[in-house]
Amino acid sequence: MFNNLSEKLDKALHTLKGHGKINEVNVAETLKEVRRALLDADVNFKIAKEFTNSVKDKAMGENVLTTLNPGQLMVKLVKDELTKLMGGDTVGINLGGSPTVILMSGLQGSGKTTFSGKLANFLKTKKTKQVLLVGCDVYRPAAINQLRVVGEQIGVEVYAEEGNKNPVEISENAIKHAKANNKNVVIIDTAGRLAVDEEMMTEISNIHKSVKPQETLFVVDSMTGQDAVNTAKAFNDVLNFDGVVLTKLDGDTRGGAALSIKSVVDKPIKFIGTGEKMDAIDVFHPDRMADRILGMGDVVSLVERAQEQYDEAEARKLQKKIAKNQFGFDDFLSQIQQIKKMGSMKDLVGMIPGAGKALKDIDIDDDAFKGIESIIHSMTPGERTKPTIINASRKKRIAKGSGTSVQEVNQLMKQFDQMSKMMKMMQGGGGKRMMQMMRGMK
Repeated sequence: MFNNLSEKLDKALHTLKGHGKINEVNVAETLKEVRRALLDADVNFKIAKEFTNSVKDKAMGENVLTTLNPGQLMVKLVKDELTKLMGGDTVGINLGGSPTVILMSGLQGSGKTTFSGKLANFLKTKKTKQVLLVGCDVYRPAAINQLRVVGEQIGVEVYAEEGNKNPVEISENAIKHAKANNKNVVIIDTAGRLAVDEEMMTEISNIHKSVKPQETLFVVDSMTGQDAVNTAKAFNDVLNFDGVVLTKLDGDTRGGAALSIKSVVDKPIKFIGTGEKMDAIDVFHPDRMADRILGMGDVVSLVERAQEQYDEAEARKLQKKIAKNQFGFDDFLSQIQQIKKMGSMKDLVGMIPGAGKALKDIDIDDDAFKGIESIIHSMTPGERTKPTIINASRKKRIAKGSGTSVQEVNQLMKQFDQMSKMMKMMQGGGGKRMMQMMRGMK
């Protein structure tokens, strides 16, 4: 996510390293590189210029504290300005109305249908809403079938009318159906085009006037850069939409759309799509995204994802097992499954401060746990419960059954043993002692 922009901004801000104070010369030199990084990310030239001018004015007006070096101050100023550029505050979705009607708009290929499913899944699981998906793309033959597949995948009903070519009528009937069937959120997936045209705008405008949605969201492919911003402006002029959704942020995106769109249409980015899975959706937090762009990670989001997978009852059971030295490979496998539910490994690593930069050249595969899972699945129930019984002949059998080597089995056994010891230490007074030792090292 924004790897190229992050790398170039990091390089630009290193210009101030070693300087004793901020002055016009080194600020100008640094901001020239910052502007270049923004332009390379496909940010509008005017916005990039306004951004660097604002940072410069603030930098020249700041009194550098004795505990803060120029480089740190500049990073803070750039981070604050990035946050402001992307909207400043987090803006939630309006769930008023009975039912809440959410109208999805955007060009064909922007990920609108997939995101409609992600949003339905998000509202169903996070907000405990009864959701109805509505297929109003009456032109693309596979559109309604795609929506049905998505609905089946997440357990959400899809409303469509075969043969009806009037999307306004379909939308109105869908809302009646929702009221009759106790659905409190209706998400209308509209038709897209390959480019903005008058017919398309008239159609979606008519749907908008008819159903009067509580939320109108514009879905944009973040990989299209400045074109996405221009399209957003065209849609906003007709619909006056409420917020933006950026999809495909897990791809090779330069970041121009995320950084420019708020300035151009003055509408907040509300959600981002970060992968193919139905749970790969995040509420957009400008301050957290600014941290990630500058390589500071996003620990808050990482903790939030972990908490979503945290089961208090299971945690207590695990605690008792650790205390009794009964932690086995089934428990280890369960922990792996919880980590996998948190999202793609690349996305999770990017949330760890410094890790994204350190591992930028390493391809992090979402199947990173596949070998470990295969080894564990090749063990007998007894071996999983009591790993100490696994001897040389058992290791050979496990390696053969999992398509791995004895060396890989040995490596997993060693890692498992080390983790068990660490968990045991943290379970007792070791955790407290470790914290005391860490304080003493400062």
